[in-house]
Amino acid sequence: MFIILLRIICVFFFFTLLHDNVVAQENLDQPETETSAMNLGTFSISLAVSDINASISFYKNLGFEVIGGEIKQNWVILKNGKAIIGLFQGMFEENILTFNPEDVRSIQKSLKQKGVEIITEADGTTEGPAHMILKDPDGNTILVDQF
Repeated sequence: MFIILLRIICVFFFFTLLHDNVVAQENLDQPETETSAMNLGTFSISLAVSDINASISFYKNLGFEVIGGEIKQNWVILKNGKAIIGLFQGMFEENILTFNPEDVRSIQKSLKQKGVEIITEADGTTEGPAHMILKDPDGNTILVDQF
């Protein structure tokens, strides 16, 4: 249920960014090499908050604007320039870093070759939307979600 909700939110992020011409599409046709940078795509952070109204007020003071979400469902999306934050009350316990790449499977393959542990793997036998979940050395959850 959490992943489905997060995927819906990520789709919303993508179309918002595409509409605002924020997503830079560079070097998509170049194959990834050992020395090339991994293109993780658009970045956002989902924050688990205890009081969504207080959090909205705080981030508005930092110049963020509400661009989406549903306050009655305890989630909103805020934007300030290229920075995007999702605020979620009671939906999950920890903050989540989210990347929306063009090809999650090639990133997964590269990470596995480098020995990175993947908590939830994308199905490598399919095409199209998929996600993988990993944790950094400090236990921060990272969602890599292709939609």
